[in-house]
Amino acid sequence: MGSFLEILNHDTAPSAEVKALKQKISVKSFDKGSVLQRGGDMVSRIYYVKKGLLRSYTIDHKGKEHIFMFAPEGWIIADGADFASPCQLFIDVLEDSEIEMVDKELFEEVFIPLTLESDKQRTAAMIKRMAVLQERVIMLMSASALERYEHFKATYPQIMQRVPQRMIASYLGITPEALSKVKSEKARSK
Repeated sequence: MGSFLEILNHDTAPSAEVKALKQKISVKSFDKGSVLQRGGDMVSRIYYVKKGLLRSYTIDHKGKEHIFMFAPEGWIIADGADFASPCQLFIDVLEDSEIEMVDKELFEEVFIPLTLESDKQRTAAMIKRMAVLQERVIMLMSASALERYEHFKATYPQIMQRVPQRMIASYLGITPEALSKVKSEKARSK
């Protein structure tokens, strides 16, 4: 069946810190339909599925649901947003499930310092990239072309003039012609 820490730590003799973190991981059973996390929640957890099935999703401003991912047995699922930010994703239970849970902030405070010094920067960069990737996927699933363009400008202001418009269009998931239309609509609305 495995466990959350087995994925992260392959040491045959885990450190005292890893043992302490293991004590903070709770195992709970949830019924189908349970909501583990809602978009906007400030407390985020990391979930390891021992048995059952979870999903994460977002709901756009029109009320449409967009599934981000599924997590069957042996998978980890969490919101990629920084623990100091509100959660972007809902996480719910699709089948009766047994779940290992750990508070995301606690995990980042305890586990990340245990990584080798050379890995700390890579780990921090990876966490940031995961958050940006999650935001991008949600935007592609639920935002209009104009909203995606505005988000791109806010995320990458330093590269707007450094890459061809066709690359920006590709990043946004639209044609270059559609990008021109979005930019002209934006200019007219000012």
